Amino acid sequence: MAAIRSLEVVPGVAWFPGCLDRAAQERLLEAIRAALADAPLYRARMPRTGKPLSVMMSNCGPLGWVSDVGGYRYQPNHPETGRPWPPMPDLLTDLWDALAPGAPPPEACLINFYDANARMGLHQDRDEQEFSAPVVSLSLGDPALFRLGGLTRTSPTRSLRLQSGDALTFGGPARLVFHGVDRIVAGGSTLLSEGGRINLTLRRVTPAGA
Repeated sequence: MAAIRSLEVVPGVAWFPGCLDRAAQERLLEAIRAALADAPLYRARMPRTGKPLSVMMSNCGPLGWVSDVGGYRYQPNHPETGRPWPPMPDLLTDLWDALAPGAPPPEACLINFYDANARMGLHQDRDEQEFSAPVVSLSLGDPALFRLGGLTRTSPTRSLRLQSGDALTFGGPARLVFHGVDRIVAGGSTLLSEGGRINLTLRRVTPAGA
């Protein structure tokens, strides 16, 4: 892991450029591919409409975030295979401890794969029961133009270009900020031989001590 330095984007949002060096990125990618061999990427759908998301997704950890016509929720098993989600790699839990010191351990790591055409509209991470712990997000692969807003959908936004190995945390007054991904910069990284971007989002789901 590279030396961790941070930039405060707004109060509660910290950006850690180059948080993982290339060697650490490669080790983490190997661990994520092993997890995906057990819990394959699948195409989730929007609640009610059933419209497919443009990203492919999976999870690792005790709980995983899923979306289908029944709504958004966390569950302990893959919606297509029925198997429990694979364990979270140690490198991710170590990263959580470094970027979210004192927070209860993460219970879910959402794995999103963006191809060159994938997007993610402005949204909040609010399906958890525990908001005192931050959200920790890590980028692998092609750069992403990340859109950061405020606590309402109509708040002003700003754009960040997240590179492979960058981390971002949302906590405190910014735990529920709206955010999304405007586009992927194809060919901006050589980490994924097939191109694209993997985003890993670590969250605490249930109240600490519950």
